[in-house]
Amino acid sequence: MLADATRVRLILALREGERSVNQLAELVDKSPAAVSQHLAKLRLARIVAARQDGQRVFYRLENEHASALVSDAIFQAEHTLGTTPRHHHPQAEQK
Repeated sequence: MLADATRVRLILALREGERSVNQLAELVDKSPAAVSQHLAKLRLARIVAARQDGQRVFYRLENEHASALVSDAIFQAEHTLGTTPRHHHPQAEQK
């Protein structure tokens, strides 16, 4: 489920809180239709939850586990670069 870069970017965007499909599409630079398809898959996997408000649908992370999984994957990838990973720098903790 998280092998797709767009889905990872959507999860990272949703860490900041609930967002509409159009907001997410703008953030990940994809069409709303493409984002909706990815969100549907994430919803089936119970990674995100949806709330409808009139014609608009808002998405949020179902729980913190998907966010933690993505963060851990990024941290692991940083270790493979051969330099000191960004998350080991004291400044990284302040952001």
